[in-house]
Amino acid sequence: MKSRTRFAPSPTGYMHIGNLRTALYEYLIAKSQGGDFVLRIEDTDQKRYVEGATDIIYSTLKKVGMFWDEGPDIGGNFGPYVQSERKKIYAQYAHQLVELGGAHYCFCKAQDEEERENQEASGLKFEDPCKHLSIDEAKKKIAAGEPFVVRQNINKKGVSVFEDVVYGKIEIDYDELDEGVLLKSDGLPTYNFANVIDDHLMQISHVVRGNEYISSTPKYNLIYEAFGWTPPIYVHVPPVMKDAQHKLSKRNGDASFQDLVAKGYLPEAILNYIALLGWNPGTEQEIFSLAELEKVFTCERLNKSPSIFDITKLKWMNGCYIRSLSPESFHELALPYYKKCLTRDVNLEFLSTVLQPRVETLAEIEENIDFIENLPFYSSTLYENKKMKTDEQIAKSSLMLAKEALVAQTVWTNESLFETLKNVAAEHNLKNGQILYPVRIALSGKQTTPGGATEIAVVLGKKTTLERIDLALTLL
Repeated sequence: MKSRTRFAPSPTGYMHIGNLRTALYEYLIAKSQGGDFVLRIEDTDQKRYVEGATDIIYSTLKKVGMFWDEGPDIGGNFGPYVQSERKKIYAQYAHQLVELGGAHYCFCKAQDEEERENQEASGLKFEDPCKHLSIDEAKKKIAAGEPFVVRQNINKKGVSVFEDVVYGKIEIDYDELDEGVLLKSDGLPTYNFANVIDDHLMQISHVVRGNEYISSTPKYNLIYEAFGWTPPIYVHVPPVMKDAQHKLSKRNGDASFQDLVAKGYLPEAILNYIALLGWNPGTEQEIFSLAELEKVFTCERLNKSPSIFDITKLKWMNGCYIRSLSPESFHELALPYYKKCLTRDVNLEFLSTVLQPRVETLAEIEENIDFIENLPFYSSTLYENKKMKTDEQIAKSSLMLAKEALVAQTVWTNESLFETLKNVAAEHNLKNGQILYPVRIALSGKQTTPGGATEIAVVLGKKTTLERIDLALTLL
């Protein structure tokens, strides 16, 4: 059978990291086996629907390179691919399931539902009085206009046994299952029903979802059994954790994919990192392109234990990706950050060559170049540095020597400037740092900068460099 997987997100806002990881594993299962990756939008929970969220789903998957073979926007042989457009399909199968004995019509009012919830909260199993109605009696009530839902029947006793790729053989007592609603009074399905119907009709071979759904899987299997259908291969994955006790959750304000991109993380790096949150390749390799993941991914290497989202590890990985970019690509990504905080006419192309090996996220660009636009106020004590063997007096004489040489400088490149200042140091029996460190302080007003004195000078240009040295001399 051809491998077919589906990513079926609810359009409720930004893309949660756990959801994106689920999509990635589904994509990799399909592509590693030459199969199809299907996008399906599960929008039946209208209370949580967020306008524009479907477009966010599309753009996120495209940004990371996970293009779908079938979906709402491109169609396919098994559409519609939006649940709210499949209402008649669910109604048809819900009524059929009642006829098959796998469900019943329920006419309980709100107060009955409250009693149900109270009993279940007390550990008691609620016995639905509607379950004892004959189908003919129920149909008369429906014909009379009484509102109803379709509720699942759990008629089996004993233990449900099923296989999961990650957890192996799983056993769950049927007595632990509740007879939940499958079709709501508005005619829309619940997740528990819609995903079974859609997965079967769309010929989905593998279902990847969080391990919190393990306890519900016997209910899905009962629906498959009632219709005489074969269940898919189950792949339940552990959650992504914020720490040892708390799940990563967008409801708790934890970072979404969009948040991370806004903080300067590259989509490729994010995808690479989340692939390793619950899966390992069996080797020491950690940097994978999506194409490489397609070749090496297997479900058998998925972990049973939860993974903790480590922002430090992601930052390191993102730095690896930034350094692997071509200079042109990095410069293009950096330009929006330059435009945001720079109005000076500086050498942006060279600035990019200075920053690329030194930043781990694009958002670090702003904090690294803040001194370019406006020289910060700094104390002359900043020139005192034991390692560089400088103090205020040495700094003043060094800056005077450097200024004289730089005024005469005709070639303004990093190599030529470094050679010039190195020669100045040698001619006056000074260490290189005793010239370069004071110049760096004068140009930046900071002890720590991206790049050395001559690199900063190239970025600023000759005019601004000399102006800042003149200002520094007035302070010493």
